[in-house]
Amino acid sequence: MVSILHNWRSRAEALKLESCTLYLACRDPRMPWYARLIGLAVVGYVLCPIDFIPDWVPIIGYLDDLILAPLGIALVIKLTPPQVFQENRERAQELLKNKPVIRAVAVIIIALWLLILGVAASWAYLFFHSSGK
Repeated sequence: MVSILHNWRSRAEALKLESCTLYLACRDPRMPWYARLIGLAVVGYVLCPIDFIPDWVPIIGYLDDLILAPLGIALVIKLTPPQVFQENRERAQELLKNKPVIRAVAVIIIALWLLILGVAASWAYLFFHSSGK
């Protein structure tokens, strides 16, 4: 069980590194325009909360995340000059190694979610309480 978790964690770290590298490479002026366009589309797709196939669809719901994103990343890597990608991978490793932990941002995001849940709960209470009369 521990080796499975370690394997998943290492894959997640590798995906984080590749995504950061891809982002940095897309901002590099030496990157070809077509590779930059595809790279930005892949980054946008990975970060977009809307999937082509919703995750709740059995089995195939995760295929777009497990297949399309890595294929897109592999395509951009192939289209990127090796020197550009290697330099940006080194920059990404430095950024990820030295990234600051910003707890205040986490607190703000959690507070916003709690506020949204509180407003939704009070609206639901008012709606169901007033419809019963």
